[in-house]
Amino acid sequence: MSKVKEILRLRVIWVITILLFLSVVLKLVQLQFFQFDELTTKAKESWDRELPYASLRGNILDRNGEVIVGNKLAPTLFYMPSQNDEPEKVAEQIAPLINMEKNALLEQIDKNNYLIKIAPKGKNISSELAMEIQDKNIKGLYAGIDYIRDYPHGNMLSRLIGFTGYDAQGLAGIEYQYDSILKGKSSAIRMFTDAKGVPLPHVDDGWKNGVTGNHVQLTIDMKIQQVVERELSQAMQKYDATQAIGIAMNPNTGEILALASSPNFDPASYQEVDSTIYNRNLPVWMTFEPGSTFKIITLSAALEEKVVDLEKDHFHDIGYSMVEGAKLRCWKREGHGNQSFLEVVENSCNPGFIELGRRVGPDKLSDYIRKFGFGQSTGSGMAGESTGILFSKDSYGPVEHATTSFGQGISVTPIQQVQAVAAAINGGYLYKPFIVKNILDGDSNDVLSSTEPEMKHKVISEETSALVRDALEHVVAEGSGRNAYRDQLRIGGKTGTAQKVQNGRYMDGEYIVSFIGFAPADNPEIIVYVAIDNPKHASQFGGVIAAPIVGQIIEDSLEVTGGGKQIEKEYRWGDIPQVRVPNLVGVKKKEITEYMYPFSIIWHGDGEEILTQLPRENSLIPIDGKIHVYTK
Repeated sequence: MSKVKEILRLRVIWVITILLFLSVVLKLVQLQFFQFDELTTKAKESWDRELPYASLRGNILDRNGEVIVGNKLAPTLFYMPSQNDEPEKVAEQIAPLINMEKNALLEQIDKNNYLIKIAPKGKNISSELAMEIQDKNIKGLYAGIDYIRDYPHGNMLSRLIGFTGYDAQGLAGIEYQYDSILKGKSSAIRMFTDAKGVPLPHVDDGWKNGVTGNHVQLTIDMKIQQVVERELSQAMQKYDATQAIGIAMNPNTGEILALASSPNFDPASYQEVDSTIYNRNLPVWMTFEPGSTFKIITLSAALEEKVVDLEKDHFHDIGYSMVEGAKLRCWKREGHGNQSFLEVVENSCNPGFIELGRRVGPDKLSDYIRKFGFGQSTGSGMAGESTGILFSKDSYGPVEHATTSFGQGISVTPIQQVQAVAAAINGGYLYKPFIVKNILDGDSNDVLSSTEPEMKHKVISEETSALVRDALEHVVAEGSGRNAYRDQLRIGGKTGTAQKVQNGRYMDGEYIVSFIGFAPADNPEIIVYVAIDNPKHASQFGGVIAAPIVGQIIEDSLEVTGGGKQIEKEYRWGDIPQVRVPNLVGVKKKEITEYMYPFSIIWHGDGEEILTQLPRENSLIPIDGKIHVYTK
């Protein structure tokens, strides 16, 4: 009996042994064939030490694909203490190259960390310096791929595009708003080491793929942007102005073609300027009394309501209007006398516009103002946009109604004015301004998403809009906007001069002068608004300072002139004589002095032969004007 039990026990042990052996074999099969990749990955992760290689941040492009903001190689130094037991020698070799005190560098690298970023002195160094350091073959010292933002156009558009911070993170402007789209995912070299950081000889280094950031394509046209920024820069210098604003837009779509604030700043050195500069995109942030450019809204309302015939109806201006005991003066103290309402528009006569506002009525005029988009954000998508300030219904009495009719007592933004006047001259359609055209794949440049023009609503009829365009073309040919006139180019527009307000009080002697113009007057393709804050050394009127700037921007930006016959400019006593621009293309620099031209020639480039010029040949300029010539 005991012998049988012994045999049974041996058989059980044998079966268990076989089962255990089979389970081990099965486990080995599972590990070798089914979990090999998973376990290898986990093992490598335990040995893995990553040396980061920054991915490319997406570019910011103009509407034609030109790079506004790109990337420039700027390596960063990393140090692995476990791979070098002479940190003092490392500090001695590297410190002078990166302009850092030896002891400070030693303190930074003599630590027990597996990987140390040498920063800030070792971050974003030049490629040449990185190569020089790499040639020293210092154990444990690596140059990781890194990038900084590159600005091929310098300071241009800086208040719109903003800047990135220490680790290429968007901190302001487009860089901040679209950071999640622009930023990529870093790559890395995977270095496999033991617990002490010593490289494992039997494991090859690997590579961890990153993701390139996507591109943001703006509606901006850099050719037009260059013209606008050039003109604002010259105005700032000529008039010693506090600041200046410029906007160019396609009135038929709402696409912003140029957007400028002056002064601007260097995005690569944003720390050197006051935050009020880089945090304020003036065309959407700044609010002020619009002055006479706002009269376009009153004119549009009066024509739409059919309460005036510009040529048949007349108005006698004695220099002021009395409203509820308040004397509201015209800019021309002695008044304009008897005039048609077309001449009221040409002369920018305040009492005449008070009469137009009275005919429209306070409620209807207020409704038109809001329909034209004032008192609310345009929805442009640009950070920091203000809404402006209109009179509340309770405080909108007869005097307020009268002053609003000629653009005083309310507060608007430049982008609101451009949106509204675009609707007044494009057939009556209020389009939402927008600045981002496409989001593009960072690798393939395929369009991932697009912004389409958005028409909010119709404000006035196409017939009324045509009358507004005609009246504003007369303003440029025969009225207060005559300095915007350009030969063979049909331009319409309106001047604006507004006294600055601070703490509810008008500032003595300080004005914001402006002009809003469009062309061609018969079929507008571009609308341009310029405002100069507190100009000096000249008469502080929009027609004197801002009108010629807008005329020049339109002339240099627009390739078509419009159909139909241009209204002849009415020359008046005191006008500066004008001359035709000669063809200077192909002329050598040394030959220019022989011609004895009366105007100034501004040279761009170091070449000897003129390749292009602005203004173009046969254009009219003042006899003491400037011609910009461009060489190689």
